Amino acid sequence: MARMYSRKRGKHGSKKPPIKIVPKWLKFKKDDVEKLVVELARKGYSSSMIGLILRDSYGIPDVKTITGKTISQIMKENKLYPQFPEDLMNLFKKAVNLHEHLKTHKKDKSSKRGFQNLESKIRRLIKYYKRKKVIPEEFVYDIEKVKLLVEK
Repeated sequence: MARMYSRKRGKHGSKKPPIKIVPKWLKFKKDDVEKLVVELARKGYSSSMIGLILRDSYGIPDVKTITGKTISQIMKENKLYPQFPEDLMNLFKKAVNLHEHLKTHKKDKSSKRGFQNLESKIRRLIKYYKRKKVIPEEFVYDIEKVKLLVEK
């Protein structure tokens, strides 16, 4: 939120430390971290959840500084990366929940507008991922198709 008198927003949010060296106190080696990532991915965790688990439970501050690869790259190498990227799947889940809400509450105009904005965000992201060849070129967004994808 902006300040009342200065017309500026100020600094906000947490930032990663700029130092890109492996901490001396870290007991895990590169291979150990990759094995942990693969193990957690096999259990069905998403890449962001894996990062949180490694940080909170194992004390690994940043996978990329230790291994030189991101969690997603490690998952792709081991063929554990999901068909659709995580951010797109989260938007799909949100759209399905909002669609179910709108079925029962037809007069909720503000939620309807939010659903339209959400769908446009999904379409923009799909266009981007098609350009980058992350998702298949023939994929077309349809709420019924997405509902089946989310239920898997």
